[in-house]
Amino acid sequence: MHISWDEYFMGVALLSAKRSKDPNTQVGACLVNEDKRIIGIGYNGFPRGCEDDVFPWGKTDPNQINTKYPYVVHAEANAILNSSANLKGSTLYVSLFPCNECSKLIIQSGISHIVYMSDKYRNDTSTVASRRMLDAAGIDYKQMKEIEVFLNVK
Repeated sequence: MHISWDEYFMGVALLSAKRSKDPNTQVGACLVNEDKRIIGIGYNGFPRGCEDDVFPWGKTDPNQINTKYPYVVHAEANAILNSSANLKGSTLYVSLFPCNECSKLIIQSGISHIVYMSDKYRNDTSTVASRRMLDAAGIDYKQMKEIEVFLNVK
């Protein structure tokens, strides 16, 4: 038995997510060109040179400067930045539906398709705005509800 291309590339995105040191939400992304070649991988984390033990990972603080939100680079942005290829027509596999800021980057970079797993922030303003922009730009997206893992490594 073999896995589908969607399972394969989503598996790479999920494995990439494991690199994230975010204690709450680990997100991974895998960019694939039209020839089914991986052209970028990313996960959510702090920018290069910003040490994980210096910046906050917390989500709640009255002063937002003491949370992770002003500092974390999302998996989608990292996958785009880590690619040196032309992204026109490519597919983004991502473990969490993109926020509005990532959708701006997705649209501007020429990515045509998104395959995602989780949609846990579906009703948040940033996700509603994201869908609105993606729809307007003609970018298709589909949810992969489950993935079977065939890793029996000893």
